[in-house]
Amino acid sequence: MWQNKKVSVILPTYNEKDSIRRVIDDFFQTGVVDEVLAVNNNAAAGTSAEIGKTLAREVFESRQGYGAAIRRGLKEASGDLMVICEPDGTFLARDIIKLLAYADDFEVVFGTRTTQVLIWEGANMGSLMKWGNWGVAKLLEFLFNTTTFTDVGCTMRLIKREALGKIEEQFTVHGEYFGPEMMILVVLNGLRYIEVPVNYLPRVGRSSVTGHKGKTIVLALRMIFLILRYRVASWFGVVPKKNQR
Repeated sequence: MWQNKKVSVILPTYNEKDSIRRVIDDFFQTGVVDEVLAVNNNAAAGTSAEIGKTLAREVFESRQGYGAAIRRGLKEASGDLMVICEPDGTFLARDIIKLLAYADDFEVVFGTRTTQVLIWEGANMGSLMKWGNWGVAKLLEFLFNTTTFTDVGCTMRLIKREALGKIEEQFTVHGEYFGPEMMILVVLNGLRYIEVPVNYLPRVGRSSVTGHKGKTIVLALRMIFLILRYRVASWFGVVPKKNQR
């Protein structure tokens, strides 16, 4: 609980068998987390067994995609405050306190991994990743005239249940670029938000997307197209509804 509000943590999992158990345990050890939902998105063999050794609740999403898994977790979560995170070891569970500390004043709290002093040695945040995320975030910030954004790819973020209810039916993305869509919808719906720096650690194992330079570039381009599409659509007073992979 956090100030009499139930806290749920949502962990979408695909290839995190070797790290997910520790991540779940770390979140419960913070003392503020009431439930952890591990969303099995056609995950690697053995993942369910690792989840079963913890207090987490496993839910399943058969439609492949980072966004699809997170959306399933948000639907299943029972908390008043919902925190999304990766179970790959790149985030510190204790950083949840940073997000919760802003929950009184803001409806959404986004994490950012681009603060240099919080990027750990060996983390997958080289020049392409860091400046790519920063550049796309600044494009979003400029086109939508928002408060500061410095990272479009940071999974660790918090949203209040009431705020989720205002944007949940507008989600369209099931794939890896769900993150910026959520940010755009928060802006377009006038929700109060802030961005706070979080630690970024080396990943356990290799990412199926950001571990490949070519896939990373393609993902960045899809994010840019999504931002431009939403900006143009918003000028005409509409929110794009076409489902995206």
